[in-house]
Amino acid sequence: MSVEKDQFRAAMARMGAAVCIVTSDGPAGRHGMTVSAVCSVTDQPATLLACINRSSRGYQTLKTNGVVCVNVLAAQHEGLCRLFATPGSPAAERFANELEWDTLHTGAPVLRDAAVALDCTVDAINDVGTHGVLFARVQAIRINERADGLIYFARAFHHLSPPAALRAPAAD
Repeated sequence: MSVEKDQFRAAMARMGAAVCIVTSDGPAGRHGMTVSAVCSVTDQPATLLACINRSSRGYQTLKTNGVVCVNVLAAQHEGLCRLFATPGSPAAERFANELEWDTLHTGAPVLRDAAVALDCTVDAINDVGTHGVLFARVQAIRINERADGLIYFARAFHHLSPPAALRAPAAD
């Protein structure tokens, strides 16, 4: 017995997910794409996974470069999320504002005001159906304590604020 594609997609839309831009830079060039299928695998060694459609323009770039940064988006990044999700938008347009981007350890682009940036090397890729599952070892982390979160739930964006006890005080 198999489940219909539309029924499965409707069920997954009810599973809230952080919204991320996965970026890469290296011999195959610079690329980034919006991704919501990201989760932790283990903390020893710190490893996460990201599911990337193999037919996407950037899949081969990420695979060839062997490095990625998972930029977990903050509430103010809805527009950036949409830009990186638009098929065919050129890398130059996606990374147009150089002041928004820098690097940590691997050279993959890091969004300066992301809620969290996880800079990684790709350890393995397993093909499952239409997607490649990237297993990525975290090399460096940047956490923005003041950022509100952005999640995607029921095919819409929603903003989350951390509890007051976890929110960093504003800089003077």
